[in-house]
Amino acid sequence: MSLRIVRAADPIRVDRLNIVIYGPPGLGKTSLAFTADRPLLLDFDRGAHRAHGRKDAVLVDRWEDVANITADDLADFQTIIMDTAGRALDVLAADIIRGNAKLGRGGALTLQGFGELKARFISFLKLLNGFGKDVVLIAHMDEQRNGDEVIERLDVQGGSKGEIYKAADAMGRITIRNGQRVLNFSPSDAAFGKNPGQLEALQIPHCDRPEFAGFLASVIQQTKDRLNTLTEEQRAAQETLERWRADIAGMEDADSINAAIVDAKAAGKTVAALLHDRATKLGLAFDKAAARYAAPAKAA
Repeated sequence: MSLRIVRAADPIRVDRLNIVIYGPPGLGKTSLAFTADRPLLLDFDRGAHRAHGRKDAVLVDRWEDVANITADDLADFQTIIMDTAGRALDVLAADIIRGNAKLGRGGALTLQGFGELKARFISFLKLLNGFGKDVVLIAHMDEQRNGDEVIERLDVQGGSKGEIYKAADAMGRITIRNGQRVLNFSPSDAAFGKNPGQLEALQIPHCDRPEFAGFLASVIQQTKDRLNTLTEEQRAAQETLERWRADIAGMEDADSINAAIVDAKAAGKTVAALLHDRATKLGLAFDKAAARYAAPAKAA
């Protein structure tokens, strides 16, 4: 099988995302998640009843309640919410120990058991993504102190935390700023974040406001649009660069080189460098006073 290379000029379409939303208790993480596009809540925390604007949910007691989920099960939904990711991992860990007691000790996973936990959790996320669904992972926030500084982290057990970080395409935290809830995807010295959509910190509308409905759906779509815009811009830039390469390769004298100087500078440093390299290969030297290339003067 030949290597499937995605060329720089080829767009990479982003149609689904894994998003982590975390924050302290009581800031409406589940309610916010329900404003995603056609959401289904996998309720590991059994707290769906507390959410404003509750939508469809699966009340999860054991991992087997979701392990055999199918595309048909999710046909009516676009966004799958895991609430919370930490509790989902606890339920999965219990299932692993139940299936193989050697992977646990004293009710906790062994090192080998944690390896199984990571593999099965990532496999489950890939299954959901394979159905073409966006996934929202809700997590509580764990505050750790470094001297006087408070460090914000996900409240998730063991090494599984790292797997969530790696699986997340975007990661935002809910905080209170001037009495208003804010969703911020940008990382800081004291908090994790992933902001591929380059979104500013977003004020979350009050849940009674009409603009609250569909808020997270809009955030997810903005992130997708931004990523797809970037890839289209990259494609267009690469196509322009390739045209310049072809044009410059066909230049055979000082007149053709000089005629392209202004446009090459406007096209950017890479194109200007390509033009200079071509002029050098043709034996031309740049006359700074005249701002033109010419053949070096022959010695008398």
